[in-house]
Amino acid sequence: MSTYLPTIKQLQYLVALHEHGHFGRAAEASFVSQSTLSAGIRELETLLGVTLVERSRRVVRFTPLGNSVVEKAHRLLREAEELSELVQASGKPLSGELRMSVIPTIAPFFLPRILPRLRKERPALKLFLREETSADAIESLHHGRADCVLLALPFPAGEIDSEHIANDQLFVAFPKDDPRDPPKEIPASMIDEGQLLLLEDGHCLKEHALAACNRPELGSSATMIGTSLHTLVQMVDNHLGMTMLPEMAIDSGILTGTDVIVRPLKAVNPSREIALIWRKNSPRADEFKLLAQELKAG
Repeated sequence: MSTYLPTIKQLQYLVALHEHGHFGRAAEASFVSQSTLSAGIRELETLLGVTLVERSRRVVRFTPLGNSVVEKAHRLLREAEELSELVQASGKPLSGELRMSVIPTIAPFFLPRILPRLRKERPALKLFLREETSADAIESLHHGRADCVLLALPFPAGEIDSEHIANDQLFVAFPKDDPRDPPKEIPASMIDEGQLLLLEDGHCLKEHALAACNRPELGSSATMIGTSLHTLVQMVDNHLGMTMLPEMAIDSGILTGTDVIVRPLKAVNPSREIALIWRKNSPRADEFKLLAQELKAG
């Protein structure tokens, strides 16, 4: 029986190649030369005695066994990172490197409020931020590219623990002089599915808005436009429809320079929950809970 064990570096190369599907891009992401990455993977295959990757001039294709090895490699790399995190967590809390993914409907509105204070009060913390859609952020979390995620719930996230940060109310946004003469609160029945503008798929705010309205037909009739809330606001300002905005975006001045008006959505659950999430049973759980408290204070 072979006593050879893959190195962490070899597994990292294999996972990078699987993620990027190209030797050059995988090497760039791994901060090594293409020849170094290719040699590392070939050495892994030679010592295991199997072929993991089928190579040709145009494509990189993983064998069925190669895909299984990559899946296991993700888990092993995550465990190795958590071992390092366990040691780090035993020292000073909220110090050292921490990688946090944040979704686009939170990042530009929430982070500017809390980052200056966090830098001042936690100078030993090196916070690396990554803006990603909800689904991509969850994938980054479970594949070890992110330590925690600032997310809006509910959203399917797998085996995670979480800490509540805040509730973020939803508002309906109309163009100025809208003929419907919007009341102080907007019932879901007043939303015209033919005029509703929402973010494209991949943004959980779309799902939260539809769930709050409790009108299934809106999902199939609404117009999916834009990759950002700023784009939707400009569409509304130009009388192309209505949309729904979270309170934190409004408080951050997203309507500045426009004639868009907003009214609270009248519904059973007219808000989304902002939460910090991390992998279940993470050795840094206490640190993430402390970070959540810092975010609440912001």
